[in-house]
Amino acid sequence: MIVGNMGILVLIFLLFLLCLKVPTYHAQQQDQTSSFSPHRTVIDVKGGPESVVWVVQLSDLHFSVHHPDRAFDFKTLLPPALSMINPSLVLITGDLTDGKSKDLLVMRQNEEEWVEYKNIMEDVVKRSGLDKSIFYDLRGNHDNFGVPVVGGSFDFYSKYSINGQLGRSGHVNSITLQAGEQKYLFVGLDSTMSVGLRGPTNLFGHPTDQLLTEIDLELAQWDSQSAKPVNKITFGHFPLSFSASSQSGRTLKDIFLKHSLSAYICGHLHSRFGKNLKRHHLSNHLLLSSQKFFQFNVHQIPSEGIKNCSFGAPPVEEFWEWEMGDWRKSRAMRILAIDRGHVSFAGIDFKSGSKKTIIIPTFPLDSRFMSTSSSHNEYECEHMLPSSYETVRALVFSVSPVVSVVAKIYDSRYGNLDNVMEATMTKHVDRSSRGDLYSVPWNYKAFEDPSADRFWLQIEATDIMGRTTLTELRPFSVNGLHAKVLWTWKEFFVMGCQWAALYYPILWLTMYFLLLLLLIPRAFLIFSRKQHAYKNFLAAKGLINGIAWVLQELCRVPIAWFGFLGYLFYLVLFPWFVGQVFTDGGDRGYMTYMGWVVKSSNNKRNDYIGSPDIMVVVLPHLIFVVLPAIFFAGALAAERAVHRDNFLSISGKKADDYGRLNKRSLRYDSRGNRRSKFHFDGRWMRSILLVLCLAICWKHFKNCRALMKAYEMNPLLHFPVYSLGIPVLLGYVIHKTKGA
Repeated sequence: MIVGNMGILVLIFLLFLLCLKVPTYHAQQQDQTSSFSPHRTVIDVKGGPESVVWVVQLSDLHFSVHHPDRAFDFKTLLPPALSMINPSLVLITGDLTDGKSKDLLVMRQNEEEWVEYKNIMEDVVKRSGLDKSIFYDLRGNHDNFGVPVVGGSFDFYSKYSINGQLGRSGHVNSITLQAGEQKYLFVGLDSTMSVGLRGPTNLFGHPTDQLLTEIDLELAQWDSQSAKPVNKITFGHFPLSFSASSQSGRTLKDIFLKHSLSAYICGHLHSRFGKNLKRHHLSNHLLLSSQKFFQFNVHQIPSEGIKNCSFGAPPVEEFWEWEMGDWRKSRAMRILAIDRGHVSFAGIDFKSGSKKTIIIPTFPLDSRFMSTSSSHNEYECEHMLPSSYETVRALVFSVSPVVSVVAKIYDSRYGNLDNVMEATMTKHVDRSSRGDLYSVPWNYKAFEDPSADRFWLQIEATDIMGRTTLTELRPFSVNGLHAKVLWTWKEFFVMGCQWAALYYPILWLTMYFLLLLLLIPRAFLIFSRKQHAYKNFLAAKGLINGIAWVLQELCRVPIAWFGFLGYLFYLVLFPWFVGQVFTDGGDRGYMTYMGWVVKSSNNKRNDYIGSPDIMVVVLPHLIFVVLPAIFFAGALAAERAVHRDNFLSISGKKADDYGRLNKRSLRYDSRGNRRSKFHFDGRWMRSILLVLCLAICWKHFKNCRALMKAYEMNPLLHFPVYSLGIPVLLGYVIHKTKGA
């Protein structure tokens, strides 16, 4: 007996050591085709006001054959709005089409949606009166579902998008707006997978080292040529929290901090996670910083340093990240303006219909989402341009002539909003105007305050029809301080967590935890005199003692215990399932916890792509299926032990008599009457545990059904161990503990 147990322990120990080999590599990424060079454009902005430019951003259109209202509203609402706003650029940051079936489970390209997108965009361009060349539409992960190779027959983005039609084949596009002597640089980037998997394991941006180098070069193109500072803004689809690192470990954040961007604007997350999907990034050179994994607040707290007011001092390495929401359900649009170096934005909600008047305050800036550490430093050092501070300014767009624009400032010092300034703004008059900029002089020094949210600004505009439009109240700080904003837990979950960096730590912590749950109780059972039984638990109650007892009872069902251990090692050592990952069928790929191994259309093998995207399958299975299954299996075994002790104490029989007597008690009561088929003998805890086990199996069944449809799999052929392992183990434990 001792020799047999020692042999088992040696086998377990060897397997455990094998599992401890944590991968220290980055998932292999396919370099985007080097022949796709960046596309550079310089646009000379004609007309006034010369001191300000503005662009429009849209994102996550998700045109779908199953939801025609998305395209219809876009075609109806957008052309008149764009005509009224007259932007210098229109940026559409990904997910142009939906690529999902009606039940949302199959995710691949649908050419009908792309034809609709092309026709709608042609109509929007025509009716808005804007030049088609100022539209830039990026590829999102939905536009990449099941695309085996860029430029292939299923790459409908390259065929039907505006970028594709205009020959913008590169993964980086840079546009310089030149207004007078001032330049404004916009750099768009496509970081989608070069080998596009079907969803749900196509969720992250995957910038390669080549892409990061191209972005770096584009952002630096005016550094040595422009006499005045250049405002730099990048736009892409994925937030940085859903962007992986390159093979060398570099990230988009590293490049953006290097160039001290004004902002990175993106989409992907949609409005359902919250309205404050914004994040301020500040350089942190600490080697062991938690910022690699988490940022707990919208604003990154700057480290206290010595103020450097010399003109040769390097700029503060920082930038804002602004996710904008979606057109899919929210019908959202954003207008972003740059006024004498100050970047501001306003979100437009079309759910209530078209807008007659739109107002964007351009100065002072909203201290919650637009102030920067560099602005505060410039103000403290008196390096800012006084002319940019001497007036309150706002852009006003309206379908009807505007007769009055009023700036109102409120003081919240005493808990109420007291009006401390109300002044009529005047319109800047130019020979040829792109839009209307209103301003009013003020004594900005009177509004200096150590509180970033003491003063609040509101702009009111009235048109010739008598219609009044008010902006929302927004706090401001002329000395560049941040107003405190707290994320909700959902906002923190999607914006504050660096999921690409967190995947492997969470995976291995979970895997080690599951292994220890199985191995430690087994070791106590074999080697320790102190064993946890029901009587011990009654004598020393506590959570730890209860868990130890439950898990040790699972060890007393050896087939189930070895089954769970074998299942864990299977998940580590073997493919989870074999599925169809491309739109067109062809060779199947297989998925492990490290990613997908697939062959692309040129017969080239791609190893471990789609990491960390696969975390949406791997982590929920381990945490919400395997972990509770182990606990509930142990709980069933523990409930059997309790029932056994109670039975023996009541009957006065020995333990050896338990099996024989209990089999009869399952069929007959104390009077000799045959029991009902569904009688539980008063074992109400077992009934609850059976319901919980059924819930786990139902959850697992739903996950398997979704994967079956997503990757066209048969559970018996393509993932038998993954799909049947947990239900079979739970079924075995239920059978063994029903009365024995």
